[in-house]
Amino acid sequence: MALGMGCTARPGNSKNNKTGSWRVFKPVFEHEKCTKCGMCSTICPEGCIGEDAEEFPVPDMTYCKGCGLCAEECPSEAIKREREEK
Repeated sequence: MALGMGCTARPGNSKNNKTGSWRVFKPVFEHEKCTKCGMCSTICPEGCIGEDAEEFPVPDMTYCKGCGLCAEECPSEAIKREREEK
């Protein structure tokens, strides 16, 4: 896979390449603050945020690259970025 300027990859590539192994930050969802608006799953460039049985957002950490867009755009501040511990 050829990388573009700034070592970026096109959106959707992490579904083909498991990016979770090199993630530095991870999203932590606080369901008690979540309004289930769907903004996080809409903004995720990799499309790796799904829903659990109660319709709360749940990231697939195998493909999440920790970019933080979901946390940045969450209107209820229900997502925090934490350093990944390996």
